[in-house]
Amino acid sequence: MLAAALACATAGTARGQDGDRAVNGRGSVPETPAKKVLDDIRIRVGRLRYGGGGDWYSNPSSLPNLLREFEARTGIPTAAAEKVVSLEDQDLFATPFLYMNGHGNVQLTPVEMSRLREHLLAGGFLFADDNYGMDQSFRRMVRMLFPERKLAVIPLDHRIYRSFYEMDGPPKIHEHDGRAPEGLGVFNGDRLMIFYTYESDIGDGLEDADVHNDPPDKREQAVRMAVNVLYYALTE
Repeated sequence: MLAAALACATAGTARGQDGDRAVNGRGSVPETPAKKVLDDIRIRVGRLRYGGGGDWYSNPSSLPNLLREFEARTGIPTAAAEKVVSLEDQDLFATPFLYMNGHGNVQLTPVEMSRLREHLLAGGFLFADDNYGMDQSFRRMVRMLFPERKLAVIPLDHRIYRSFYEMDGPPKIHEHDGRAPEGLGVFNGDRLMIFYTYESDIGDGLEDADVHNDPPDKREQAVRMAVNVLYYALTE
């Protein structure tokens, strides 16, 4: 699927000197068999709906902005909007990249735990971003999800920080408790299957500029980190 997406991207875009790509407007393309094929192979991101009272729906503009920037910068065709995914959905495995964030409690049912574990071990990827308040319940969820594995700090030379942009680790977008940002994860063998950003707040940095009034350099760092995560998940 990724190879086909890359081929379509190469045919329809041109790389500039700065390494980004110019993307044709999606709305102007007529409905043709070729367009249907392109729609079918567009990269989709699933926003994970979870229980427990946490606001899984927070940062509503972050994923659409990421998808637009990801296509513009990598040339890989992406969907225009996220897909809200519940772990009991029949087509869960058709959405290999899952994203979750929020400020509050995360709670999964035993069935949801089993489905998420199966999804990740089968090759799925979860990017979790603490929006300030999710940390304690998320770590509890991971312990229950993979009791035989640890949520560990990702080495700064790991490919997730080099997959598309060279980065020194997760950027510090918002202050929260003033601690240094961390990238943590859970591996299946050599493959990183959960990536968790703590004390960073990538989701806020991805939002529309007028939501948090973050300076452009902070927003750019958030975009670069998120592009790296999605690109890593697609290419590893």
